[in-house]
Amino acid sequence: MSTLVVPESIPSAIEDCEQLRKAFQGWGTNEKLIISILAHRNAAQRKIIRQTYAEKYGEDLLKSLERELTSDFEIVVLLWTLDPTDRDAFLANEATRKWKATNQVLLEIACTRTSNELLSARQAYHARFKRSLEEDVAYHTTGDFRKLLVPLVSSYRYEGPEVNTTLAKSEAKILHEKIKEKAYNHEDVIRILTTRSKEQLIATFNNYNNDFGNAINKDLKADPKDEFQAALRALVKCLTRPEKYFEKALRLAINKNGTDEFALTRIVTTRAGVDMKKIKEEYQRRNSVPLERAIGSDTSGHYEEMLLALIGHGES
Repeated sequence: MSTLVVPESIPSAIEDCEQLRKAFQGWGTNEKLIISILAHRNAAQRKIIRQTYAEKYGEDLLKSLERELTSDFEIVVLLWTLDPTDRDAFLANEATRKWKATNQVLLEIACTRTSNELLSARQAYHARFKRSLEEDVAYHTTGDFRKLLVPLVSSYRYEGPEVNTTLAKSEAKILHEKIKEKAYNHEDVIRILTTRSKEQLIATFNNYNNDFGNAINKDLKADPKDEFQAALRALVKCLTRPEKYFEKALRLAINKNGTDEFALTRIVTTRAGVDMKKIKEEYQRRNSVPLERAIGSDTSGHYEEMLLALIGHGES
């Protein structure tokens, strides 16, 4: 499902570091050389490159990249080069400090990572910022969003295949009753959505649809402009069909009057090594346009080249 293209035969980490150092020297930065290396190495390989670079040149590779690159190209390269858990910690911190994107980014991290990945991101957050993610989320959010997001980022869901069918049926009824009452912030709604395993929730949502005649997300559209309802819909989609969630997020990022580069960069760098192939297929199905064409028409230069390399454009 990953679109990351790693050559069958890759140079040693020392050779990669020497080439990167070469890209930084001279009268101008060799951006294409940087892309040819970093956009074609997986997370484990990039981690070794960073370690080797620091040992060989006495400087963090990220510092060298930050000094040499600019604008959106700098951001996409830096985010991609980060270890995934450190990247999630950085993105979560950015989100808590920028209210506009808080809910979306935190929902993505909490609902599309495995339990161990989310735990690792929380540990990385603690190490980097000397605070817990939970306390920052609690401090920077209010009301219903605080009630939802704090337990969501604190969760450690069961990830096995077992499903309790009786529980799925009873909790589908609870969700239907509370949604019908417009009690979207009820403690039972939040408890179910923030603690149950993804397989258990899929069974619950299937029961909801079968027993009450509507998909849960359709019933959560009673007021399409309600931000909390929108967050609940996004949560359901992230947990059950992440490719649909990210397709819509990409569509909104690209189709705005002016690209939302933060959203576009975040999604490509966090999903390229995970499920970008499925996201691309969903984007094509939903929009009748390949994702690479949409990105190519909305971005330019080395930023465009890096994004297209990460989504596997032009690669076999």
